[in-house]
Amino acid sequence: MNTAQDWLTQWETNLLEQRRLSPHTAAAYRRDVQKLLEMTAPNELIELQTQQIRQTLAALHQQGEQPRSLSRRLSAWRRFFEWLEASGHHPGPNPCLNVRAPKSPQPLPRALSVEQTQQLLDQGAPQGPPTEQPDPDSIIAYRDQALFELFYSCGLRLSELVSLDHRYTQEGSYQSSSWLDLENHNLRVEGKGQKTRIVPIGRHALQALTHWLQVRPLLLPSTEGLPIDQAAALFLGQRGRRIHPRVIQQQLARRAQAVGLAEHVHPHRLRHSFASHILQSSQDLRAVQELLGHENIRSTQIYTRLDFQHLAKVYDQSHPRARARKNTNRTPEDADNNEPKK
Repeated sequence: MNTAQDWLTQWETNLLEQRRLSPHTAAAYRRDVQKLLEMTAPNELIELQTQQIRQTLAALHQQGEQPRSLSRRLSAWRRFFEWLEASGHHPGPNPCLNVRAPKSPQPLPRALSVEQTQQLLDQGAPQGPPTEQPDPDSIIAYRDQALFELFYSCGLRLSELVSLDHRYTQEGSYQSSSWLDLENHNLRVEGKGQKTRIVPIGRHALQALTHWLQVRPLLLPSTEGLPIDQAAALFLGQRGRRIHPRVIQQQLARRAQAVGLAEHVHPHRLRHSFASHILQSSQDLRAVQELLGHENIRSTQIYTRLDFQHLAKVYDQSHPRARARKNTNRTPEDADNNEPKK
């Protein structure tokens, strides 16, 4: 007879092999369900009722867990019971179906201003094309410039940037899932849930990529014995293998500090900046949704709040009545004098 732990192991295997989730995501789901098993022991898993699920969430909330964490846990529990029911291990109904996690305020993404973004990308950038024999520091500089320009030009996730190949590659059992199509000035990207999208590349990013591709072979001393999934990578580390996400994070933070930005810049801020700036210019929410690879437009709508904040700031800084309203010490005569002249 299978135990709850056996079912949990089978479910994790299903997430990895059938749902094709990343090992990190599957392990996180398993930890969330393990927490439920620990807090509801010694009850039998198939006997858990909706009221016990609610009580477990309430207990975790009292222990200090935030609403976002509780919502994530509930989602994992719900999926686990769906799998149990579909596999014939649970008679149903799903005890999590009518349970809601506490709501939490959705924080606004932090985007750089257009001026800050230009400062980040322009200052410290390599000047002109690479020489015939660039030094190691110059090679890394061209790579980093292409990284940052492509990040902002296409609004990629960090994992998507790392997974890019320099061209479509199919060799042995390996086949590219995301790659650069330099001839057509676009990327083919496989995002969350294996959803594929094609993203255009801007002029500055194309130029930076062209320079990087000229020096990229210098980081590949020999492809003999190098796994094809590493040799095909668009962006390489100093050892000639696919660049690690942590390296990108560190290099971006160093560039931000070097150009004088007063705040920490992490990769996702470039994605937020891309979305915010495109939306401010185009007012086309559906287009931004497609470019970002959001399955649900509600994920994209948060950027409209950033856009409204920008408009409100402009209003407060420029409208005569707004300026008068903000200074409570002004007299009516001062307000009248601030009216636009006819």
